[in-house]
Amino acid sequence: MSASLYDTLGVSEGASAEEIKKAYRRLARKYHPDINKEKGAEEKFKEINAAYEILKDDDKRRQYDQYGDSMFGGQNFHDFASSQGGADLDEILRNMFGGGGFGGRSGFGGFSSSGFGGGSFGGFQTPDLDVEARITVPFNVAILGGKHSISYGGENFDIKIPAGIKNGEKMRLKGKGKSYQGQKGDLFLSVEVANSIEYERDGDDLIKNLDIPLKTALFGGKVSVQTPYKEVTLKVKENTKNAQKFRVKGYGMINRKSQIKGDLYLKANIVLPNVKDLDEDLKTLMKDKLPDK
Repeated sequence: MSASLYDTLGVSEGASAEEIKKAYRRLARKYHPDINKEKGAEEKFKEINAAYEILKDDDKRRQYDQYGDSMFGGQNFHDFASSQGGADLDEILRNMFGGGGFGGRSGFGGFSSSGFGGGSFGGFQTPDLDVEARITVPFNVAILGGKHSISYGGENFDIKIPAGIKNGEKMRLKGKGKSYQGQKGDLFLSVEVANSIEYERDGDDLIKNLDIPLKTALFGGKVSVQTPYKEVTLKVKENTKNAQKFRVKGYGMINRKSQIKGDLYLKANIVLPNVKDLDEDLKTLMKDKLPDK
């Protein structure tokens, strides 16, 4: 029966706990990424850590002594560790051997495992290779759709965001999860849409404040408005009140199920002129003629 965990630490199968501890400390110092900058040092450091976390635990060590490398599908531990790719090796071993979490470096930052289970492996539970993560999508990308860059497992790549996506929706990226013996899980993204300083969202409708000069509000006129899709010209009727809403049909968020766009509501914000900048005759006339109520 192969015993490559012992080989990883360079100790015999009959090594004492103290011998295993000394060997681990020596190798950990040698391959620590902050000290050893050679290629492959970090992977070796993780492999050493994982081997030690098993052999220092009496229960885990007994299990390994009983089953040997059959627990790794017949591979030696080095080949098994190398085959994991971006997977969290500590997490996989923890679920194979049971017990608490392993030491060493953490997993995937904002990413989290979706749980373990499914299938057997040498009489032990095999890992669920799917991964869940949360991403924040810019508001304009949620409206129009488009590319959004994410980073996972040391890899940067673009994903396509569908127009009209909402908070809490899920996206599945096939084959972007963890790796295990040539198999890859999927990456499930939970979407959060970033707030906008320009728009408020109400279902599929959008609401935006629109500055309107006092003169245009009183006597009517036209105002140019930049929408998420293009610039439009809004006709403002005379005697427009502050906070009055104008509807621009079909300029809201697209509904992903019906493929029908909501509306854009423009909320009037009447902009008053600076009295100091007004003509003196006009100020006198306004004081005399404007109603008090």
